[in-house]
Amino acid sequence: MRTANEILAALGSEAGRRDPMPLFAELHRIGPVCRLAPGSSPYAVVVNGYDAAQEALKDTRFRRLLSADPNPKEPVLRRLGGSMMFRNEPDHLRMRKVFQAVLTPRRLTGFEPVVDALAAELLDDLGKAGANGQMIDFVDFAYRLPITVIGTFLGIPRSDFGWFRDRTQRIDDYLDLGGKAPERLAAANQAAEELNDYYARMIADRRIRPRDDLVGSLVHALDSGTSGIDEQELIDNLLVLVNASFVTTMNLLTNGLEQLLSQPALVEAVRDDPGLAADYVEEILRHQSSVQLISRKASVDLELAGEPISAGSLVLILPGAANRDPIKHADADTFDPGRDDLQHLSFGAGPFYCVGAALARMEGRAAFGQLFQRFPNLRFEGEPVRSHSLLLRGHSSMPIRLG
Repeated sequence: MRTANEILAALGSEAGRRDPMPLFAELHRIGPVCRLAPGSSPYAVVVNGYDAAQEALKDTRFRRLLSADPNPKEPVLRRLGGSMMFRNEPDHLRMRKVFQAVLTPRRLTGFEPVVDALAAELLDDLGKAGANGQMIDFVDFAYRLPITVIGTFLGIPRSDFGWFRDRTQRIDDYLDLGGKAPERLAAANQAAEELNDYYARMIADRRIRPRDDLVGSLVHALDSGTSGIDEQELIDNLLVLVNASFVTTMNLLTNGLEQLLSQPALVEAVRDDPGLAADYVEEILRHQSSVQLISRKASVDLELAGEPISAGSLVLILPGAANRDPIKHADADTFDPGRDDLQHLSFGAGPFYCVGAALARMEGRAAFGQLFQRFPNLRFEGEPVRSHSLLLRGHSSMPIRLG
């Protein structure tokens, strides 16, 4: 049996990035929390068991940590670190309340028909691109749907959607395991500065030309003094909100298509009953979590699944492994939307639960509820190509024909 250190090293390899699932199974055989040899890694333990990962994600004694420097000079670290995604209490809750006040259940429910209509419109475009048997890349649709949804919600012009993709990718490359090379840092810094300037201009425009979109609501709250955040914090949160909302959903869509096309009976079932798409989305999230790595730092001495963890220790949580814990899910490696328990940790847990989870679910339901009705003979044309990222599991290319 390999040690946890050897398995973690294998996760960073080309093969491990392409298919980490066998390595997750090895970690499960060791235990829910696997200790690493002292001095061998920045991390003290790897958390792969479902209950242990859920506990660590809920327990605010495990602190979020983006950088060891509380006042980093690097623009990418300043912008990400200024958002609620990387802040701890009380700052996290202070910022989260601002977005919860505008992302109300009523507003989200009212937006669902818009998401359905946008999905239909983009599937029209997909049909035109794939007419006459033309080979197309499903990744393009998987990108366009979530960026169009969040862009429409925020009030970002469609002409700017393509501009975001490269800049987001540069930041994600930097955040990935082993992604701290100088050239990646430089690229991420430039992207963060450009995104910062973009949102600053957007906020200024809403002051001159108020609009009834999410950014307009946030700017109104900011200027009325009721928001509890300042302008730079609003910019930082918009940057992270857009980045996180479309990359993870893009991966949800490509990961899901790969699983569904391998089981024609599931394709036929959701074509006949689009309502099944809701369970399909939950099982995709469980079986193929878009986010595979989460880092935390213990603020005090504590125990997790019986393992002592000292204050100041770094902890690596693996949601993708936790979602496949055989203690939690019977036959955990099998993709089965009909299983009784579809619970997962792909949106986190506890106070840091993903603020955009409802929107991501809407997008997944809209896409898979319509896709096979429109294109019942959709098939792969060649092998899908996995992205190199271990942090965010998805695809860089997925050639298809619509039939």
